[in-house]
Amino acid sequence: MPATDLPPPPPDLRAAVAAGMTRALPGGPPDRLGVALSGGGDSVALSWALADWARAHGVALSAVTVDHGLRPGSADEAARAGVLAARLGLPHSVLHWEDGPPPGNLQALARAARQRLIAAWTADCGIGHVALGHTRDDQAETVLLRLARGSGVEGLTAMRPARALGGVIWLRPLLDVGRAELRIALRAAGLDWDDDPSNADPRFDRVKARAALAALAPLGIDAQVLADTAARMAEAADALARAAHDLAGAANLRVDAAGDVRLDRAVLAQAAPDTRERLVGHLLGRLSGNPYRPRRAALRTALAAGLAGHAGTTVHGCVIAAEGSALRLGREWRAVRHLVTEPGAVWDRRWRLEAPGDTTGLHVAALGPQGLAKCPGWPRTGLSRAGLMAAPALWRGGDLVAAPLARPGDAGTATLLHDARALGDGVLFH
Repeated sequence: MPATDLPPPPPDLRAAVAAGMTRALPGGPPDRLGVALSGGGDSVALSWALADWARAHGVALSAVTVDHGLRPGSADEAARAGVLAARLGLPHSVLHWEDGPPPGNLQALARAARQRLIAAWTADCGIGHVALGHTRDDQAETVLLRLARGSGVEGLTAMRPARALGGVIWLRPLLDVGRAELRIALRAAGLDWDDDPSNADPRFDRVKARAALAALAPLGIDAQVLADTAARMAEAADALARAAHDLAGAANLRVDAAGDVRLDRAVLAQAAPDTRERLVGHLLGRLSGNPYRPRRAALRTALAAGLAGHAGTTVHGCVIAAEGSALRLGREWRAVRHLVTEPGAVWDRRWRLEAPGDTTGLHVAALGPQGLAKCPGWPRTGLSRAGLMAAPALWRGGDLVAAPLARPGDAGTATLLHDARALGDGVLFH
């Protein structure tokens, strides 16, 4: 890695980043690492300290900047981030939000676009981990925002040192460092940064949370106190996750050939409400591909109906239904009716349907009710009607070519990309 022309970070910042990386990477440093460099003070300080850490550990570090194009001068800010990366001896990439912002929650949409763009960049670069510059202040603001939404224990853990999302492990090594401390270090080194005007815009909830923190300070409720609360909530959430994992085993979690999950209803009914909601919420998230679990009120209503023996309630793009002694969790076909991929590509984040021979003109889409009507022998599969409708099939235009799950013997192979063990163990990595 090329040498930097910048002074080394101060010892306390180097120590904080080293401790944060150890906490986020208990298995040791990766060979390659990305750092999100927006050009703001937090990301500048992180990149500066992380470049030093990466050299010491033999890690190939690359910087990436997302230019959302939301305000004049954003391209100049991205260019200045590139200059800093060059001074740090880091390769640098700029990604652009080509689609532009649709109507809605601008900050949430920009964050989702940033994650999506960086995830695609990591896939191209062979990078599995990306470090983010979230600080103790960001952690405290997140706790306040989660409190406002009525979050439970898991929500109040706020941000974890490491989180898997979108095929990337996102690392936050600065969660124990305050924003003001970083700026003191940057000024001492003569390093500049760009302030995002939206960070002072009172229309945004996070800015309101920042103002609320200042108002709460006289009561002793500051960033450190809220960060400590998040840490204690994380310990509690880990214990609750273990209980949900144990419940998955006790309820005999299994997955059928259509990808539907079944659990013993009687065991679930006897479990503590929070534990079964945690388990079922996790499973619905995995089935739907949604990184967030369903809202508690909707989940509780659907789960109560299923445990009471109801035929099916829709929640989170899935269906919860009682089937004999089992509770079935499956994908709702309406949620996947517009999903189309090429043969061999991943469909609905769970399936890979491969077709033998020439695939010209073929596509993969949900079987749906019309396709199922062309599979009169489907009851002999023992699979649910709802599960088969939401399963992948091969189509040419509007003609059904193959439905390997509903018509065994059809050409093509449908492979489910997760099994019962992976689903059950996944609840531990919340």
